[in-house]
Amino acid sequence: MVLVTSNKHQKLLFLNYVQQVSVADLATARTEIAALLGDLPSGLRLLADLSQLESMDPEGLGEIGATMDLINQTGVSLIVRVIPDPTKDIGLNILTVFHYPRHPRIITCRSLTEALRKLSLWT
Repeated sequence: MVLVTSNKHQKLLFLNYVQQVSVADLATARTEIAALLGDLPSGLRLLADLSQLESMDPEGLGEIGATMDLINQTGVSLIVRVIPDPTKDIGLNILTVFHYPRHPRIITCRSLTEALRKLSLWT
């Protein structure tokens, strides 16, 4: 499952990857993201929380790349990822090279609390 939400005031897009994530989950999330991006300004910030991810279908990497392209078109300025276990990176660093040519700032955190602090959403 992928939960998708946004906060226009905070210029924030939030993706939460939970338990087993299928290609269908990723495709649905991309559709939801496309709908939300119309309301978000350029220079948005992306928070991707993978702390609850147990597994992801390897066939979903194409969907993740397409989602990155979609977000890149909006003009993402900061990407904060929550990855408590670096072995569960799922190839995001490699995909980033190809799908974020504008080279937004990327921060990887081990907890959601740390990520929220980096985004100045929690003191």
